[in-house]
Amino acid sequence: MARIAMLGLEQMPVELREAIARGQDSRMLSSSKPVQVWAHRPQVALAWLALMESLHCDSLLEERLRELLRLKIASITNCQACQVARKSDQVSEQDIACLASDSERFSPAEQAGLRFAELFAGDYMTIGDEHYAQLAQYFTSAQVVELNMYCALMLAGGRMTYVQQAY
Repeated sequence: MARIAMLGLEQMPVELREAIARGQDSRMLSSSKPVQVWAHRPQVALAWLALMESLHCDSLLEERLRELLRLKIASITNCQACQVARKSDQVSEQDIACLASDSERFSPAEQAGLRFAELFAGDYMTIGDEHYAQLAQYFTSAQVVELNMYCALMLAGGRMTYVQQAY
C-alpha cells in the first residue's frame, strides 16, 4: 500500500489523466499508481511526466539502450516495480538476465552506456574523465547529456516510487 494516499483518476485534472493515458499507450508508464500519488501536486506531476515523455518519445538515444539503462539502474536500486516493467520489445529476457556491462551480448556503445549507468546509480563518485571519453567514442555530446539526464530521471523515479511504495 502506498505511503501517501493515491488519488483516484476521477479526482485528477483532465490534463493529468490525459498524460497518464499517453504514457500508458506509449509504454512509458507501466502503472498509473506512482502518478496517483504525485497527483497531490498535479502541476509538478505534469512537469515530471513531460520530461519522461520527452526522453521516451523524442530521444536521441536508441530505444534498446534506454531500456537497458533503465533496467540496469532498477537492478542496482532494487526497485521491483521498475524491474518487472517492460517498456521495449527490443530487450529480451536473456539480455535482462545478463546486464553485465562487459557482456559480449551488448554492442560496445551499449557496454559503455551500461557501465556509466552502473556507476551513476551505484558509485557515482568514481565517474571520471575517462568515462566521458569512452562515451564520446559512441555518442554525440547531446546524446551524452541525454544519457546523463535519463539515468538521473530513472534513478530518482525508481527511488521515489520505492520510498512512497507507490507500485
